[in-house]
Amino acid sequence: MLRLTIQLCLLSLLLCSCKTDSAPAAAPEETVAEAKEFKANPVLVEEQEVTTLAIGAAAPDFKLVRTDGMYRTLADYADAEVLVVVFTCNHCPTAQAYEQRLIDFTADYKEKGVGVVAISPNSPLGVMYNELGYSDLDDRYEDMVIRARDADFNFDYLYDGDNQAASLKYGPAATPHTFVFDADRKLRYVGRLDKHEKPGTLNADDLRLAVDELLAGREVSTPETKTFGCSTKWAWKADYKVKDEAQWKALPVTMEDIDVAGVADLLKNDSDNLRLINFWATWCGPCVAEYPDFVVLQRMYSGRNFEFVSISLDKPGKAPAALKFLQKSHSALSNYVFTGEDIYELIEVIDPDWNGAIPFTIMVAPGGDVVYKQQAEVDFLELRRVIVEHPLIGRYF
Repeated sequence: MLRLTIQLCLLSLLLCSCKTDSAPAAAPEETVAEAKEFKANPVLVEEQEVTTLAIGAAAPDFKLVRTDGMYRTLADYADAEVLVVVFTCNHCPTAQAYEQRLIDFTADYKEKGVGVVAISPNSPLGVMYNELGYSDLDDRYEDMVIRARDADFNFDYLYDGDNQAASLKYGPAATPHTFVFDADRKLRYVGRLDKHEKPGTLNADDLRLAVDELLAGREVSTPETKTFGCSTKWAWKADYKVKDEAQWKALPVTMEDIDVAGVADLLKNDSDNLRLINFWATWCGPCVAEYPDFVVLQRMYSGRNFEFVSISLDKPGKAPAALKFLQKSHSALSNYVFTGEDIYELIEVIDPDWNGAIPFTIMVAPGGDVVYKQQAEVDFLELRRVIVEHPLIGRYF
């Protein structure tokens, strides 16, 4: 109980911190309009031992919200002769690698009396930024709405991130983790979809075999297999997130001078990374408003082939104010202030098509090829997708 009290105090401090420590920028309101009646409220849960449901056990009941804001219970799937419950999530590379296979399975077995429901077991409180390096989305409910819509899920996708009540009963060890129940809702298969994560190698073969055997009235020949993927993010793992925040905030924030030649070198990009460069200034309201979300990108993707570079266009005499803002934003990355005398020469070096208005953001691949540029504020969902879909990054191992 003491540990939970300490967690609550630490979490309260975390939630009250600046925007830099927030989740990736939320989706535009219209993308989640259909689910606006439900408001997610993830809470801490006392740490406990979690056991995966045993073969022969009855399916635990649940009441969870779907990505359209409607609630679903176990009884809503009563017509299914076989019920497949898959614990999966948005961010995990393994889960993403199996998404299309689950869509294909659902389509192939829909007319055979097989129901499919996916549940996201992860608490957003337990997901750290450095775990999002293979994804454009977090595991928040709002992000689940986007994933279900854009991936055109043909199965229900339910959120259990508030208190993980259902997940604690089923006991998924990782995402994805599959549970197959017969007509009496007894567990007959638990484990993986198939044994090869890379898309295009298999087609949920283990899951299909188990379901085919049940539909034929036979015992499942291999009722249990191991699963592999990202560990379930139980709410008590918020300890790690708080620690990660403290470590990030303790990193030094510095700012160096840069001239036109230095910017030109950055744009040539002789590194092995995607290099995202944002030109901003403290006197630019939109620049200041969106800047913390750029820091989040660095924290998400810096473990991959990615780097974010900040270049202030404040006058040299305002450099101390720019540095102060960067320090407040915990911008522990490559920060520069432009010290050249001719801003128009800089504009021509960066992009002759740029009219000079800021913010201005450009991303270059190794060798200097421009893969993204944006004058004015960035759509961070779009930008995250450009990053994660680039061959240097990718969604899978």
